[in-house]
Amino acid sequence: RSGRSAALRARMEERLLGARFRYLNQQLYTGSSRDAARLFRDDPAAFHLYHRGFERQVRRWPERPVQRIVRYLRRRPASLVVADFGCGDCTLAASVRNQVHCFDLVPLSPRVTVCDMAKVPLAAESVDVAVFCLALMGTNLQEILGEANRVLRLGGTLMVAEVASRFEDTRAFLKAMTHLGFRTVSKDLSSSYFYLLEFAKTGPARPGPAPGLRLRPCLYKRR
Repeated sequence: RSGRSAALRARMEERLLGARFRYLNQQLYTGSSRDAARLFRDDPAAFHLYHRGFERQVRRWPERPVQRIVRYLRRRPASLVVADFGCGDCTLAASVRNQVHCFDLVPLSPRVTVCDMAKVPLAAESVDVAVFCLALMGTNLQEILGEANRVLRLGGTLMVAEVASRFEDTRAFLKAMTHLGFRTVSKDLSSSYFYLLEFAKTGPARPGPAPGLRLRPCLYKRR
């Protein structure tokens, strides 16, 4: 009987965790990066809970996008300086020889610099590769990607791995990226789980809004 009540309690905890994860996830996708920074500054435990829920979702995928980015970087010179926006537990930094600046809202690892993704503490044109691995979350996408443009050297690489279902119009999104000073180098849309896009910085972002720079919020349904 104690076994049954323990199983019931575990199921209840699981359900509660799922509900809390969905709530936090919705906050992240429907607010700005500043709102997200404030949310987790006020409640750091919520970020750990969010990360656990996020890990459970991605574990179901046949391949983790971060591993694709690791393989990509291992083929390039280890001297390239990388900025990982929304680095989570710093899997990328732990897997490559490059110098990696790790940014996120809460330090899940001592390597993490805590900041708003639209305002990272790096000098202009100081990195060779900027990475967003399942991290393009806030409603202020243009500001966040503009920050990646600012810190990247001319000709530098921007890698974006994002949930496939978030793209309502991939062509319009890629066109908007040219407005932000990026040329599409390659796009892998073969997975039904995530898309992997590689861009090169061609110059500074153009002023004014970038039409088409839209991603659907990634909202998880109750199971």
